[in-house]
Amino acid sequence: MKVPKEIFRMYDIRGIADRDITEDFAFNLGRAFGKIVRENGGKAVAVGMDVRPTSPKYKDALVDGFRQTGIDVYDIGVVPTPLQYYSLYKLPVDGGIQVTASHNPREYNGFKISLGKYSFFGEGIQRLREIIEKEEFLHLFERGKHFEEDMVDPYVDEMVKNVKVQGKIKVALDAGNGTAGPVITQILDELKVPYDGIYLEPDGNFPNHLPDPTVVEYMKDLMEKVKKEGFDLGVGYDGDSDRIGAIDETGNIIFGDKLLAIFAKQVLKFHPGAPIIFDVKCSKGVVEYIEKLGGRP
Repeated sequence: MKVPKEIFRMYDIRGIADRDITEDFAFNLGRAFGKIVRENGGKAVAVGMDVRPTSPKYKDALVDGFRQTGIDVYDIGVVPTPLQYYSLYKLPVDGGIQVTASHNPREYNGFKISLGKYSFFGEGIQRLREIIEKEEFLHLFERGKHFEEDMVDPYVDEMVKNVKVQGKIKVALDAGNGTAGPVITQILDELKVPYDGIYLEPDGNFPNHLPDPTVVEYMKDLMEKVKKEGFDLGVGYDGDSDRIGAIDETGNIIFGDKLLAIFAKQVLKFHPGAPIIFDVKCSKGVVEYIEKLGGRP
């Protein structure tokens, strides 16, 4: 099968829906990754998806490809990507795929992949391409089973059990019409944290703005809401809810490196001398701050 090489990226597969990514491609991806799962002694995977209009058909084709290879599939439906990762620890599975193009425009779609409990990337993704191109699929297995599984309620229960909110805080939310709205509102309701939100309804057409909280332009509605209505904190989510943007009580953005500094201070309070991992986009000031707190950047 001929496939566009450029969609096989370092950490995921991503391209234009119905041009680069098709149902046939998703089906063969399931067969290819199913082969790799079986080579590693696995028998089952978890599959989730975001809210994009093309995600359901790609998810169904992906599931069919897995089952064709004798892999059992736990179908967890529309969920944030972190819940797909959570399912790897809670379900009897040996890997998983989330159908998503993250924060990209609606015309994109793609796949984030895990083998075992870890991200599948780099050379592994290129091997998937080779299997699909050469059609080196497995055959002659009994068709895998298909289970539908709810992961939202267990995730909410575990979050509520483990998160303690100190003091009173009022939170503004912008889910960007992605996957976050139904989950974060359940969590805050259970924790009895006052909140209000915009664009909480899942809509893969993203009618209000692109769900990318790293772009200031897409955070302006939330910034305005925080300032006008007196919220203590604003949180914006991307399309599959695995990245956030934060707004302080004055309506200003707290950029990622400053967020890391806040989190690091709390971690080092309970784990003195702990290593703190950051990416190259963080400022030198964060490194110096972590060192000052006794951490190991």
